[in-house]
Amino acid sequence: MAQLTCSNLTLGYESKVIIKNLSFSVNAGDYLCIVGENGSGKTTLMKTILRLLKPLEGSVTTGDGLLPDEIGYLPQQTFVQRDFPASVREIVLSGNQSRCGRRPFYTKAEKELAMANMEKMGIADLAKRCYRELSGGQQQRVLLARALCATQKMLLLDEPVSALDPAAQEEMYSLISDLHKSGITIIMISHDVDSSLRFATHVLHIGEEIFFGTKAAFIHESTCPDCSAQIKRIMGVKLL
Repeated sequence: MAQLTCSNLTLGYESKVIIKNLSFSVNAGDYLCIVGENGSGKTTLMKTILRLLKPLEGSVTTGDGLLPDEIGYLPQQTFVQRDFPASVREIVLSGNQSRCGRRPFYTKAEKELAMANMEKMGIADLAKRCYRELSGGQQQRVLLARALCATQKMLLLDEPVSALDPAAQEEMYSLISDLHKSGITIIMISHDVDSSLRFATHVLHIGEEIFFGTKAAFIHESTCPDCSAQIKRIMGVKLL
């Protein structure tokens, strides 16, 4: 049974349709890379999966023991968010909020979970540091630790290596790969297709043409002379 199923989704804002008739499913342990040209609706799709936006048509359902509030999320950071004046520990702890309800405090177990995730991300020694004083790579580790407080089942990552230097990008990809190997399902938006495909098991390409399938099938389509020109552009394959 799939952990996540998107059926006949039509997404957009008001009367503007961005994606139409999109269907795909994600099983436990998959590593799905979502690619597409700018404005194709990648972030809109992710927000719909998280129930932050409603689809114009179609449905998003969870299964195989995954509840809608058990999906961790690492969004793209804005400049304002990078300058947020809170401690690392406070930000990581806030990942528990979905289970707090109206309770105005964190339990001992939630505090221990936050510390365990900070240790997993290698930032336990930064717990009392102010978030805005950290490097970009350190900030992404903090946000990953926060997302892990919300789930041990599925992570949604929106451009997790954007604005990072090459060394920090490699560290982030390695961390995400380790999380995937530990059993967490990964759904990641990325413009860095080549690097993402090193780790992905499946690919979803959205745009004028839609592709969903295994990494091997996507690579075949991107190099096949008779296949999609749009996917070739995403892959950087020269068209003759």
